[in-house]
Amino acid sequence: MEIGFALPVSGSWATPEHMVHVGRRAEELGYHSLWTFQRLLVPADLAWSETYHSVHDPLTTLAFLAAHTTRVRLGVAVLNMPFVPPVLLAKQTATLDILSGGRLDVGLGLGWSAEEYEATGASRQGRGRRATEFIGLLRSLWQDEVTTHRGEFYQVPPTRMEPKPAQRPHPPILLGGQAPEALRRAGRLADGWVSGSQADLNGIGTAVATVKAAAAEAGRDPAALRFVCRGAVRVRPEGGTDREPLTGTLDQIRSDLGRLAEAGITELFVDLNFDPEIGSPRADARESRRRADEVLDVLAPTR
Repeated sequence: MEIGFALPVSGSWATPEHMVHVGRRAEELGYHSLWTFQRLLVPADLAWSETYHSVHDPLTTLAFLAAHTTRVRLGVAVLNMPFVPPVLLAKQTATLDILSGGRLDVGLGLGWSAEEYEATGASRQGRGRRATEFIGLLRSLWQDEVTTHRGEFYQVPPTRMEPKPAQRPHPPILLGGQAPEALRRAGRLADGWVSGSQADLNGIGTAVATVKAAAAEAGRDPAALRFVCRGAVRVRPEGGTDREPLTGTLDQIRSDLGRLAEAGITELFVDLNFDPEIGSPRADARESRRRADEVLDVLAPTR
């Protein structure tokens, strides 16, 4: 199982200095990937988790880190398809893939925030069909010399998009979502699946099996798919046998990694942004960085 690390993108520790520090340190320690996530807005009453109160744009952050790293892959988990036209996303991601030397992983999802749907003018109707069409069009723009599309949701006249991404045939597409249909869609259409911050890690093997079954039914090779877990790590005093996975001492958390690999996860990235003691606007930024350095060192793949 490959191990990645999420960049500081949420709360007080999400500064350019800390992003570069974490990104470079992760690369030095042999981590496989760096990750971001998307959050456009937060309700005025701040009713959501503090992780979402102040979040940087994911693609801009990855472009910044592309200039400060050389080897580590760069992933976003996830960009919400209903909020942006596929033509725009195809151009942005192709450029980022070129600038990073072919290191981009593109996670896509459908979003859950009613406020973000309203603010972006997106519709919830036919979201699954829209996603299927979006992915097909995205692939065409990335790899076909000429794209022509007349679909239910998107219309593209005969046009060319250049330059193409550095990766061939295109950057890997990972689909998010926990609902059964979202899992089956990942198996049918994507290069893999990425779990969300609220995923039940005790039952994640069931989600992996659902994706694999859908891939097999679609005539695809399940063994070729990637299964990426967002590891919402919370370092705390030693917990008992009923503790949540990835919460506890660093030794306990390290022991959880093997169980997730046994469940079929092929890559996990450690995400401290979802720890309220770190990814919050009220957290002490210097202490958050110190704690991140400790986690980086202890969970390093080369340790």
